[in-house]
Amino acid sequence: MKSITIKGSERESVGKVATKALRNAGAVPCVLYGGNQAVHFSAEEKAFKNLIYTPNAHTVVIDLGKGKSFDAVLQDIQVHPVSDRILHIDFFQIFDDKEITMEVPVKIIGKSKGVMAGGDLRLNNRKLKVRALPKNLPDFVEADITPLDMGNKLYVTKVPSENFKIMHPDNTVICQVKISRAAMKAAQEAAKAAKAPVKGKKK
Repeated sequence: MKSITIKGSERESVGKVATKALRNAGAVPCVLYGGNQAVHFSAEEKAFKNLIYTPNAHTVVIDLGKGKSFDAVLQDIQVHPVSDRILHIDFFQIFDDKEITMEVPVKIIGKSKGVMAGGDLRLNNRKLKVRALPKNLPDFVEADITPLDMGNKLYVTKVPSENFKIMHPDNTVICQVKISRAAMKAAQEAAKAAKAPVKGKKK
């Protein structure tokens, strides 16, 4: 999985006044959990652009200077309900020898027979939770829709997951091909035509 580096600085004060001052200066207060103790730090809001405003999943290297850096994943984010400005971010520290769980996007590949026949592809889950060692975290889960005919569903059990585990029940549907209105109408008209008597046919 690709990694993004966030350069920040440790926070000496974590009170409301200091937090407000950080936000007014265009910085985001953050906390890193998962280690021996929580690490409070801040970074410029624009530093999170490639982490937050993307459908892709990333791990993070938090660089606080003076030789201090931590590997982490995004755990939670708070945004302003009106302005959409980032108010606070929680990270979780990761270690090479410990498995972690995180969401990764689903990547659709292949051409479905059902879609080519006029069906509609419905994506039920755009992201899936996976668990793995940090080095084995995938950038995405690849879902091949080639075998799907009209009315078929693709379950999580049908996608490759060699070095990671998908943390969903076996009956979880990734996507399905539904019969479109146009295809349904064509099928109904074909059925009517098949039942209709042929003109001029002798009994």
